[in-house]
Amino acid sequence: MNKTIRIDVVSDVICPWCFLGKTRLDKAIALVPDVTVEVVFRPFFLDPTIPPRGLDRHAYMVAKFGEERLKTIHDPLIAAGREDGVPYQFDKITRTPNTLNAHRLLRWAQQAGVQGTVMQGLFMAYWHYGQDVGDIEVLKTIAVINGLDGDDVVALLKGDTDVENVRAEAAQSQAAGITGVPTFVLANRYGLAGAQPTATLANAIRKVAAEAVA
Repeated sequence: MNKTIRIDVVSDVICPWCFLGKTRLDKAIALVPDVTVEVVFRPFFLDPTIPPRGLDRHAYMVAKFGEERLKTIHDPLIAAGREDGVPYQFDKITRTPNTLNAHRLLRWAQQAGVQGTVMQGLFMAYWHYGQDVGDIEVLKTIAVINGLDGDDVVALLKGDTDVENVRAEAAQSQAAGITGVPTFVLANRYGLAGAQPTATLANAIRKVAAEAVA
């Protein structure tokens, strides 16, 4: 087939289902080796009211879901993660960060051609190691690991470069009707909402690529 298609993934770093969705998408792409897939991560704010310094996670989750529900709320994710190899460590997470700066870093990572690995680094930092991905030093470390200049990234994050661009892009997704993440937009034509099974994503890639060839 030898066709290239683009998949825009609307997601947020603090969305656990988005980590699962990325993992399944990676597996789906591997199942369709005759299609070249360009993946672009687009910003979404799961909760735009989170202040710049973030919030205590336990207090935030209790306020949102209640103490009783919180005891089992992660069970479906833990089960799915175990099946798909997503190493959630919910007990390590102490903060719910504001993700504006993480999305800015992802924007610059896309320009440098390393967005996929930076997104993986952000997911692992938060969901496995319990790090605060709203913290500039954490973002600097992830940037450096992926070949970006750490000092440049820090300088940019301390300014307002691309703040409005990221917000505008997130607002654009909402205006297009995207209210939950992850959402996969294939070839700017077909949308799949939620952390779809690997087979579903692979079949969608095949279908879109075949239509493009035809």
